[in-house]
Formats: sequence, structure tokens, C-alpha cells
Amino acid sequence: MPVPILRPATRADLPAVLALLADEEKVVDPAGIVVGEAYERAFADIEADPRNEMLVLVEADGTVIGCLQATYIPGLGKGGAERALIEAVRIRADRRGGGLGRTLMELAAARARDRGCALVQLTSNKQREDAHRFYASLGYARSHEGFKLAL
Repeated sequence: MPVPILRPATRADLPAVLALLADEEKVVDPAGIVVGEAYERAFADIEADPRNEMLVLVEADGTVIGCLQATYIPGLGKGGAERALIEAVRIRADRRGGGLGRTLMELAAARARDRGCALVQLTSNKQREDAHRFYASLGYARSHEGFKLAL
């Protein structure tokens, strides 16, 4: 079976990405996704920002089966190296369990490494215990306690 590729998302991928983000427990048909103005604006902003990438994992036939957003953050720690913040990680519900999540995360980490990042960080909802085990299996350490403030 051909190995899927990781590439920056295009505007044409936006319905598939939104379908992945809509419900992580079931497959949502991208054809039924309405791409509103706020999504168009957000995608355009991500695409225009050299420190942001919406990345998609794509099969040979062009089917989007996974996604994540990577934000590259400059900092004075780690010798002035950038760090990559990974968010919105999804693998299509009917494709989980076969190693695609591992492939997605390993390719994203390699991309960050090639960019010169010193580390990759992410947050995960406290209720997603399966995801926590998955990230730990990839070598991610629970090093910090995260906080959010809704505005």
C-alpha cells in the first residue's frame, strides 16, 4: 500500500479539513461542508503566514485522510531556536488504528526538525486519554500543565 504524503493544504482541501475537524468519531462527507467566510479568512491567514501551516495527509488518489496545524514560534529559550506547536490533529475515523496517526506526527516532527525547531509541543484535551497514550508512545512527555482563558 502506498505511503501517504504530508503536504501543505490548499484551498481545495478546506472542506476535507473541516470535515475531519467537525467530528472525530465519525466520517463526515466533505461535500456536505459549508465553508463560511470565517473559515475562508482563517485559511487565507494561515496560508499567508510563513510561521503557520495547515498540513494534510493525503493518499495517492488525493483523498485527505489526516490533518494538523503547525505554528512555528520563535523564542529565546533553546538557544534561540524555534519550537513547533501542533494543533488540530485528526485522522479520518474509518482510517484509525493502522499507523496513519504515527505517520502524520512523525512527518510533522521531521518537517519541524528540518526547519530548525528545537522541540515540538502540543496540548490535548484532558478527556482524550487514548490520544494521551498515543502521544506518549511517540515520545512526547507530559512536561507542563496547560491553561486556557476563553475570550
